Amino acid sequence: MKAVAYYRVSTASQGRSGLGLEAQRRDVEALCTARGFDIIADFTEVESGKRNDRPQLTEALRRAKLTGATLVVAKLDRLSRSLAFVSALQESGARFIAADMPEANELTVGVLAAVARQEGKAISQRTRDGLAIARERAASGGTNKWGQPYKVARLGNPNGAAPLRRAGKGNAAAIAAKAAAVDAKCVELAGEVASLRKAGAVSLRDLAGGLNERRIEAPRGGNWHPSGVKRLLFRLDRLRLS
Repeated sequence: MKAVAYYRVSTASQGRSGLGLEAQRRDVEALCTARGFDIIADFTEVESGKRNDRPQLTEALRRAKLTGATLVVAKLDRLSRSLAFVSALQESGARFIAADMPEANELTVGVLAAVARQEGKAISQRTRDGLAIARERAASGGTNKWGQPYKVARLGNPNGAAPLRRAGKGNAAAIAAKAAAVDAKCVELAGEVASLRKAGAVSLRDLAGGLNERRIEAPRGGNWHPSGVKRLLFRLDRLRLS
């Protein structure tokens, strides 16, 4: 099985000195050896775990998803302390495992994401309750602390989704969403294609071989073939990414 290792250090000085990094590598490599994982790539982040905009983690998730590999971290808190980010991790579809808690994998992410969704529902309910109170105050002719009458503004489309359904735009939206997902996959692969071309890959066969060497699976799984690369390049050209 393939694995993508992700390491994180909190400060630039730790990143330069290797403090904490060696221990993470040791734990991750021990887990991969025990599980029979082959580490095909590794990424090191120098940033706070409280932030969600970590480019190295984004790249690690992208590579794991492209190659069908499992993201491996030394400690569970190396992923994020943010439930919102944990939910996004689940939606990315990438598998992961933590060396300090091997049993805490996708199921744990699901639980944390459920907690995040529940909290979101609670916030929505509190918002609705607040609006209900505001409407009551507005209806009763009450005023705020500045002596101004309460007003409640309605947001969104007052006609709802009915006009869209009558116009038959629902199906078109679904088709557009599917096409957008395919385009997003092509965008992810554009960087790999550019890298292979820079390394000297010219023919469709060369590009297919390079993608296979990087353990990147074809859209329908398995290895890349020249015909599949040709379709990919056609789509990249249409997106002006070739």
